[in-house]
Amino acid sequence: MSTPTSNQPITAAEAITLSGLLDLREQRSPDAAAYRQFEVDKNRWRSWTWREVHREVSRWRQALAGEQLHPGDRVAILLANSVEWVCFEQAALGLGLVVVPLYTWDSPENLAYLLTDSGSRLLFTGSWEQWRPLAPHIPESAPLNRVLLLKDSDQVTAPVSGPTFTSIVPWLKQSEAHDLPRPRVCPDDLATLVYTSGTTGPPKGVMLSHHNILSNAEAILEVINCTAEDTLLSFLPLSHAFERTVGYFTPMMAGCSVAYSRSIDHLAEDLQTVRPTILISVPRIYEKVYAKVQRQLENASFATRALFALALRIGWRHFEITQGRASGSMVGEKLLHPLVHRLVAKKILDRLGGRIRLAVSGGAPLLESVSRFFLSLGLPLIQGYGLTEFSPVVSTNIPASNLPASVGKPLPGISCRLGTANELLVKGPGLMLGYWQQPERTREAIDAEGWLHTGDQAVMEEGRIHLRGRIKEVIVTSTGEKVAPADLELLLVADPLVDHAMVVGEGRPYLAALLVLNQEGWQKLAKKSGLDPQAAASLGAGILHEQVLARIQGKLHTFPAHAQVRRVALLLDEWSVANGSLTPTMKLKRTVIEHRYRETIDSLYEGHEIPAARMSAPWE
Repeated sequence: MSTPTSNQPITAAEAITLSGLLDLREQRSPDAAAYRQFEVDKNRWRSWTWREVHREVSRWRQALAGEQLHPGDRVAILLANSVEWVCFEQAALGLGLVVVPLYTWDSPENLAYLLTDSGSRLLFTGSWEQWRPLAPHIPESAPLNRVLLLKDSDQVTAPVSGPTFTSIVPWLKQSEAHDLPRPRVCPDDLATLVYTSGTTGPPKGVMLSHHNILSNAEAILEVINCTAEDTLLSFLPLSHAFERTVGYFTPMMAGCSVAYSRSIDHLAEDLQTVRPTILISVPRIYEKVYAKVQRQLENASFATRALFALALRIGWRHFEITQGRASGSMVGEKLLHPLVHRLVAKKILDRLGGRIRLAVSGGAPLLESVSRFFLSLGLPLIQGYGLTEFSPVVSTNIPASNLPASVGKPLPGISCRLGTANELLVKGPGLMLGYWQQPERTREAIDAEGWLHTGDQAVMEEGRIHLRGRIKEVIVTSTGEKVAPADLELLLVADPLVDHAMVVGEGRPYLAALLVLNQEGWQKLAKKSGLDPQAAASLGAGILHEQVLARIQGKLHTFPAHAQVRRVALLLDEWSVANGSLTPTMKLKRTVIEHRYRETIDSLYEGHEIPAARMSAPWE
């Protein structure tokens, strides 16, 4: 039997548990680069080897062992991506504790709900300033009795009742006194509660076991090649199942190194510094780059626009040839491709670090035109599909077989089929244990045969999954026409003028849309229309609405008459995770937005009874 090497991914069977995965990684490549992180107080990047991380995790585990917690108890983490995040989780998992990751930008009310619903006994957070707005919302009956602070603070005042506080520096120094034996943890034990960031209704705690996550990471590595030579730049929150499995446990399994970005505001600079070989992101990041390029092209010369169009045309054909979907290039194209790549594509790719060999999009649908844009530039961008309830990856394209219109084929070991109304059903080892303390919701999601009902409509062609929207997110107009708003919204936000879009029209005679305009695009459009961009009244100017409607109707020209947007509300408001308008994966929280803009939406229908034509939608 051959001895495993550091170049071989660790299997789920070898790791057994998520903490066992780190133990094995340290054994196989102790001196290899594990993590990289910026230290603000020293104004420098610091690197950790697997040996150093493993040693730190041992200290954290010993300290946690002194907290009188028992296997199965829940501990929560409210912290930005960091080595400390990893150390805390690995320590907790090694003691059989259940980790509850929280989003740093979530509202205090929702955070309090999650802490209470999960029954978390300990919270690890960044500072007293992060805890203070949360404290008033924690009920006295909550089991939370300890708060760990990453940063020291002179403002900490011990409350009369409630949890006790300590910073991790003295807490870790006392760890030598708690060198207790590690409890036995099994693969099917509950490892984490990941709360879904649903677009409607309260969050549900998805119960995932050690084996759920390990099996998913292993399946990913069976189709995607990752090695110790790869570096990832992590900027999506580790609180999300997508980043946690794909950007944390999968690299650990493969031996890749991970650098933690300082913040989204520093992302462009960090890309230049870290120069990752693998980039994992939600569609919004790719859409922002795409929109910025489109805005720049609007003001470029005819020659520049023509050169860019030529680069995209030749680049796309080159991509299709490599995929075996087109015949060989003509001599002229072969000669031009490296030239236009150097003049056009390389400049954009260099902004992403210049050496990305794999870019991944997940968490939400990626518009095909955006995907084609990057593929034409030579960025090897693949799209996948998953759900938190499945740990989370269900399917993915791969570089050698990449069809941007699809979300690829199911991962090895995962079965998919279509149910009623073409709902995608999935089954496999990544399937959750259920929803925390919600057996009825669990039975609704997982049928008697073990199939997870995803709520997504799909088409299966040649083994690939093509998504067709959410079953429940369908607008029914007052004339009975049915429209999937997400299909329209994807096209609307592809316009560089639009940052966010939400289509409305439930029970109304026609469709309308709320459009959040890009600040830079708004400035240019207003001045071009002879309007003052600083005046609030300018957003309601009739001439402006006519221009925007003409612009977006050009985007939607392939849709039937009843699926056309007839009126718009132009906004400069911020839609963000922090103010509750978006989920952490940048999906619209429709009920929140509808409530916030109910008067604006009503005004879109006052005195404008535009009839919606009776035409069948293409998916009916």
